[in-house]
Amino acid sequence: MSRSLDKALEGAFTRPVPKSAGAQMRYLIKQHHGRTKAVATLLGVSQRTVERYVKDQIKKPRPDLAARMEREVKQRWQPQVRARARKTAATTGGIVIDTRARLGCTAPIGTTDETRIRHLTVALSPQYADRLFTARERGAGERELQAVAAEALKDVYFQDGGRRAGDLEEVPLTDVEHIEFEL
Repeated sequence: MSRSLDKALEGAFTRPVPKSAGAQMRYLIKQHHGRTKAVATLLGVSQRTVERYVKDQIKKPRPDLAARMEREVKQRWQPQVRARARKTAATTGGIVIDTRARLGCTAPIGTTDETRIRHLTVALSPQYADRLFTARERGAGERELQAVAAEALKDVYFQDGGRRAGDLEEVPLTDVEHIEFEL
């Protein structure tokens, strides 16, 4: 879920993320104030390897190194744009959740609220967007993020903002096949 939240924020980027290995490495060095040793430590390679990427002497990294470089670049790319998108979602815009998972509550079989695999696309209020982003930044695990998402779906989908199913206590979110967020 944490990755899905990051991906939602990446949708707000105004410029493309550097694609080539050399460009990514140069960006990381710039972010670390020119310290190639710090980037080498971050990526788990030698300082000389970092220098070779910067000079475009090496153009194609190993798959594991390529994934680490891309992850580190995306984490640092356009922090102000990312912060502005998060603030907008948490104050006025909200966030859309698209999930296919087992949802529902204890109910007689055949009723609409029984637990079953559902595919839902629901707009969540800014309050829940803020709770999701705050939990992710705090380093919450997948379980805690799922609990916040389940509470949001309970409120918005099952209880319709308090207009129905008022005595509903908990809606478990389990067997998650996919979950994505969009701002």
